[in-house]
Amino acid sequence: MTREARAPAVRFDRVSKTFPGVHAVDDVDLEVAPGEVHVFAGENGAGKSTLMKLLAQVEEPSSGVIELHGTPMRFRGPGHARDVGVAMVHQEFALAPDLTVGENLFIGGEPGRGGWISRGRQRRQARTLLSRVGADIDPDRRVGALSTAAQQRVEMAKALAVEASVLILDEPTATLTRNQTEELFAIVRDLTASGIAVLYISHRLDEIFEIGDRVTVMRDGAVVTTRPVSELDENALVTLMVGRAVDNLYPRQHARPGPVRLEVRNLTRRDVVDDVSFDVRGGEILGMAGLVGAGRTDVARLVFGADPRDHGTVTLDGTQVHIRRPADAIDAGIGYLTESRKTEGLALQLGVDKNITMARLPMWNGLINLRAERSVATRRRDELGIRVPWVGRPVQALSGGNQQKVVLARWLETKAEVLFFDEPGRGMDVGAKADMFREMDRLAGHGKAVVFISSYLPELLNMCDRILVMRGGRVAGELAKEEFSEERVVALATRAKDQND
Repeated sequence: MTREARAPAVRFDRVSKTFPGVHAVDDVDLEVAPGEVHVFAGENGAGKSTLMKLLAQVEEPSSGVIELHGTPMRFRGPGHARDVGVAMVHQEFALAPDLTVGENLFIGGEPGRGGWISRGRQRRQARTLLSRVGADIDPDRRVGALSTAAQQRVEMAKALAVEASVLILDEPTATLTRNQTEELFAIVRDLTASGIAVLYISHRLDEIFEIGDRVTVMRDGAVVTTRPVSELDENALVTLMVGRAVDNLYPRQHARPGPVRLEVRNLTRRDVVDDVSFDVRGGEILGMAGLVGAGRTDVARLVFGADPRDHGTVTLDGTQVHIRRPADAIDAGIGYLTESRKTEGLALQLGVDKNITMARLPMWNGLINLRAERSVATRRRDELGIRVPWVGRPVQALSGGNQQKVVLARWLETKAEVLFFDEPGRGMDVGAKADMFREMDRLAGHGKAVVFISSYLPELLNMCDRILVMRGGRVAGELAKEEFSEERVVALATRAKDQND
């Protein structure tokens, strides 16, 4: 039977979802075929993730019907969705770090009899599932000890453990290297060849054209269009996503850097960072490249005082500063947009206003000035285009791009002179990324020293004045603007250690 003659793997029939004050999904009609990679593209807040949560029964539709292989799905929660063959791999993994790989794969469905778990069967079945996703991992290994890429394989194997016929991947390559991304794509192709439908959310345009069969573009909760990927190019896709042409995703105005503002010397933390030294000038954007685990984020955390260092000095504008905790860094004029905004960068239960002002509270007579707090938050919301009607709204209700803008607003409010941006574009659409990069350029233009950490080389190559390449916790090399190329960065990041290393 041809793919066209088969019932759709998934069918959305006039599906809508309304939250208080927000129409998140608006009357969606859509079919996803078995064995296809169906990409969902659009700006943050366009409704992509909400639509996937409706399918995975994390949320209940306000109206409409979702069909799985021609059968309407009753809403009974995420467990029911998994039981009928719908699995979702979230961008933030839903794994228990203190349990073993095998235990994570079979939580709630452990093999055994009479209430007893068969560890032997669990290991054998775990190895079979892991082999399907190309993972040579010991089932008895603790998940928390695995790399990010390995944890993602475990998540995918966990999806296959419920015999999923529909697999949802939300930004699956956000923390992967290029080689790991290629390995993931090979797994996805194997899964679709066996008839599994893959619903794929990504903000990386090159991935959409590499892995997608069809793409659905969403905007303001509604479907703009569904087309074969082969019928579009990047410019056409971006225009459909944002509703306008994005003339320049990387709006960098390179100027002559000023004097050195940040000096880091001999920064060391045992087994993590080894004798790292670098300078950043005012008006300069210094990029930090390297594979996952190379030490880029560790350097930022050590400078910011989030982790203790064994050795090393930090000098700001010619004066050595003693940083033992983040509060010391903030007082000195250093800000850090953390890589993990949800777990480290935001207080998700608090409002936008509280999150923006928490690093520098507006005080009056020893009390927080609530009126000033709202005024500050409203001004920053309007300046950065944070999509929220009321600044008291909990930040957990915002899209990833808007959450990142809230974090940026906080550091702008501290008047920081040195800013570390750690993977600021992760999980953000092209329009929000352009806004973020424009703000980075503006800050550099005002003489700030900016350090930009990214795993996506086109961002570094287009936005930076210099690139520092990390490998194994050490500086593997430095490239000036005229030396930039993906090949040179990758070569420095991956080459085998020299005898002198």
